[in-house]
Amino acid sequence: MAQIEIVNDSVVTQEVDAIVNAAKPTMLGGGGVDGAIHNAAGPELYNFFKNQNKRWRPGDVELSPGFNVKAKFIFHAVGPRWMGGINNEPELLRKCYVGCLEKASQERCCSVAFCCISVGAYRYPLELASRLALSTVKEWLDSNNSDMLVKFCCYSNRDFTCYQRLARELLIF
Repeated sequence: MAQIEIVNDSVVTQEVDAIVNAAKPTMLGGGGVDGAIHNAAGPELYNFFKNQNKRWRPGDVELSPGFNVKAKFIFHAVGPRWMGGINNEPELLRKCYVGCLEKASQERCCSVAFCCISVGAYRYPLELASRLALSTVKEWLDSNNSDMLVKFCCYSNRDFTCYQRLARELLIF
C-alpha cells in the first residue's frame, strides 16, 4: 500500500531511492533547492549536464545519478513559471509530478522525496501548487496500485503547514 508523508525538512537529507530537484532549464544549478542539491551532489552533477548542452522545457523531467547525495537518483523537474494560470501552468506542473513518478517506477524505486516544485523563484501560488501536487501523486499511486513511499519535503514551516492542511482536506491522512 502506498504511503504519503509530509516532512518539514530538506529534500537533500532524505534517505530514499530518489529525490526530486526543482531544476532550471539548463540543469546546471541555481538557487534554492536546486543549488542545495547541486552543492550536496558535488561537481559531478554539474558536469553530467554541462556536456549535454541542452535546454529542457517546463514539464520535462530528467534523471541523473545521485552522486554524493544519499539517494541513488535525482529526478530534475523543470516546473513552470507562474503567469497567472494562462500558460498551461497546472498541466505543466502535473506533468512534472507524473514524470517523476513514472521514472521512479521505471527505475524500480520504492521511495521518492519531492521538493515543492515551482513555488519558490517561479512564484507558483503555494496553495494551488501543493493541492495539485498532493492530488496528482495520490491519483497516480492509486491508479497504478503502487506501494511506493512518497515524501513531500517542505523546507519552510509555511509550506509544511499548507501541505498538512491540504492532505487532511483531500483525505490523504
